[in-house]
Amino acid sequence: MITGTGHVNRKENIVDKVMAEVELIERHIMMLRTVKENQPIGIIGLSEILGIPKHKVRYSLRLLEQDGLILPSTEGAMVTDGYDAFMAGMETSLDDLWKKIDRLRDIIPKT
Repeated sequence: MITGTGHVNRKENIVDKVMAEVELIERHIMMLRTVKENQPIGIIGLSEILGIPKHKVRYSLRLLEQDGLILPSTEGAMVTDGYDAFMAGMETSLDDLWKKIDRLRDIIPKT
């Protein structure tokens, strides 16, 4: 969006990027939990349970495998031994993120 002064309004762009990353984290956490509860589970099963398109399931599984959180097998995906530590760390990270967001809110001028 262009403002009256000719500057591009980047607020939506910055927030949209952050929101997209948060949604990806959400999808990965949901996927990890679902794999843990249903392992071994394949792409079609994950897609059906989570209501996520198969191509997004494949992408997430690939990233989670690269991070050492998912093991592929002929029967389907399984979580690794790093699952519990990752989830505990994620909880701490999300708490820290929440605090940072609160600090950002405090420094935004009130109109």
